[in-house]
Amino acid sequence: MTQTVSALIVAAGRGRRFGGSLPKVFLDLCGEPIFVWSLRAFARVPQVSRIVLVVPEDHLSLATNISREQQLDTPWQVIAGGERRQDSVRAGLRAMAEDPPDIVAIHDGARPLVTPEIIAESISVCAEHHAAIACVPLTDTVKSFADDPDTSPERQPSSLPGSPVLSVVETLDRSKLRALQTPQPCDYPLIVAAHDAAIRLDLEVTDDASVVEAYGHPVVASVGSRDNIKVTQLEDLAQAAWLMGRRRGAATSSPIRIGHGYDLHRLAPGRPLILCGIELPHDAGLLGHSDADVALHAVADAILGAAALGDIGQYFPDTDPRYENAHSADLLAEVVAMAADAGWSIGNIDLTIIAEQPKLSPHRHDMIHSLAAILGVPPSSISVKATTNEGLGPTGRAEAIACHAVAALIPNEEPTS
Repeated sequence: MTQTVSALIVAAGRGRRFGGSLPKVFLDLCGEPIFVWSLRAFARVPQVSRIVLVVPEDHLSLATNISREQQLDTPWQVIAGGERRQDSVRAGLRAMAEDPPDIVAIHDGARPLVTPEIIAESISVCAEHHAAIACVPLTDTVKSFADDPDTSPERQPSSLPGSPVLSVVETLDRSKLRALQTPQPCDYPLIVAAHDAAIRLDLEVTDDASVVEAYGHPVVASVGSRDNIKVTQLEDLAQAAWLMGRRRGAATSSPIRIGHGYDLHRLAPGRPLILCGIELPHDAGLLGHSDADVALHAVADAILGAAALGDIGQYFPDTDPRYENAHSADLLAEVVAMAADAGWSIGNIDLTIIAEQPKLSPHRHDMIHSLAAILGVPPSSISVKATTNEGLGPTGRAEAIACHAVAALIPNEEPTS
């Protein structure tokens, strides 16, 4: 008898490391929100007859609309999650209770590079052994450590003052170790019973295999993939974009990528006027959460656009106090590093700054060299042009300065991290 399988995609985390108003799984990855790639992968697995997506309660409507746009053949529903991951999983399991499947395949929505093959293999292993987990062998040597009883100041690591001294206890046999991933499929009655027991015992766990293990049932390894990474940090998103681009043939079929950026900021008395990372003499400066350098903001958006990494607001939102009065040159340098991690280098940059005042031509040479230094490219790769708006609109009335930027990126042979 064929067993019924439901997918439970857990995407209810806030991803606070990313800042901004959107949870991280809603951030753009190669033209789609991160969680959409998992939806598509599970919908392509013939064994999966239903998908339950768990998201933050205040993003139910957005997630529903995005999922509807996918026009998936597999039935799906979106429900609200809880504070912790295990609370969100329990919510998803309850949503299946009226028509319970034989197997539920639980997956992190922040793992967008999972493939139908990985999913199908894990389900097959679960069907035979009742609980499985996608995983990959370790390639690094792994050691366990313990606090050194001698924590005198002279034993402290010179590069990390105040850090505890750890001593090796043993070198572990890496042939018996695996890095754990998702999906983690399990017999539905078993995972429900295991989570109920975890509640009774007040256990807090970070993955479902641990819940099943604590319940006393063995979990069997299934084949994962080193590409099946979890997007946790900003650099993970860049790495995921490179991997997705490689999978889709972007880095090999497209020798160049073009992106466009635009920004505008009001002028305000008493503010320094920063353009292309240098301060220009003027009686007013640009108003913004950071130093409001419209030129660097436009360049950052152009680079992010060319690399299909979203926009500057995703990474440096003006609601985040960390970026108050931030130097835009520092933010742009981070964007360049993200593009490099995603497999792209700067080819050239073309800027058009729109301003009535001050006259920018005397400063053009300095702006070019400043921008070239920030980007790590020769000045010959930078073009800075200036124009006015002929008295029209806020820029024409000298109330604001705007900038258009075009970035051309060329692929690296491989990601830098």
